[in-house]
Amino acid sequence: MLKAEGLRKRWGRVQALDDFSLTVRPGEICGLMGHNGAGKTTFARVCAGLERADAGRVEIAGHDVRARPEQARSRLGLAPQEIALYPTVTLRQNLRFYGGLAALHGGALRRDIEEITEAVGLTAELDRVVGTLSGGQQRRAQAATALLHRPEVLLLDEPTAGADPVTRQALLDLVRERARDGAAVCYTTHYLPELEELDATLALARAGRVVARGGRAELLAGLPGRVALGFSGAPPAALRAAATSVTDGRELHFATDRPAHTLARLLAGLGDRADEVTTVETRGPTLDDLYLHLTSTPHTTAGAPLS
Repeated sequence: MLKAEGLRKRWGRVQALDDFSLTVRPGEICGLMGHNGAGKTTFARVCAGLERADAGRVEIAGHDVRARPEQARSRLGLAPQEIALYPTVTLRQNLRFYGGLAALHGGALRRDIEEITEAVGLTAELDRVVGTLSGGQQRRAQAATALLHRPEVLLLDEPTAGADPVTRQALLDLVRERARDGAAVCYTTHYLPELEELDATLALARAGRVVARGGRAELLAGLPGRVALGFSGAPPAALRAAATSVTDGRELHFATDRPAHTLARLLAGLGDRADEVTTVETRGPTLDDLYLHLTSTPHTTAGAPLS
């Protein structure tokens, strides 16, 4: 389990973490969302022992990061935003090095290297110099270093940034597998559809603290859905005036808690002009709606810690 309580970290005048608290339980994938500067990367670095918090505490699988750093680090796998591999040596040598840091050696290390490179589709690249690998291959190699020793806690900081679709899917499949095996996964991303695909619980960070925490359905409850109507020509003036937004002058968007009911009412009100409607779309609230809602409203905490 990953447990962070009351973390504070200041860089000069910038309060990077301001009472940041988050718990991720074994088998859970928690999607950590937030704008640039919300504290996500600082949080990951504090958890990994790469930065020292000014206040608060972090436990990795029951081990306090500050009091028992070696025990905590041995149970943590970190894949940072930046590629953290040695580019002038082979992938095999990189994995041997990172495996050694996790106290793996001998036959066990060889087996783990074979297993993880097969899982990320890099078996054929083991003896290639890392600097000659493609960007997508380096992303997979980066994940392999974090997953090699089967850690109990995984911190993945935008692991698919810049990755091609094949690499992204391979990494998502591997994350799901490790969570099924019992790992607590904290997965940071700006690409929100990934969190839906992973069926992740959610934590939204803002200004150095978690302002929303819970399941997707719980946090989306109460947010409006949308209805969109496209017209072959200029929409009726009264309808346009009532729209939440307009796209290309011909598509009207309406925020609503009852998309189907609103659509029926709008179409009934068009009368003879209903024939001018070319496209119709209804949808419930999405993670994008949640993100925009929580990042544009005052600092109030939504949801509750999952137990």
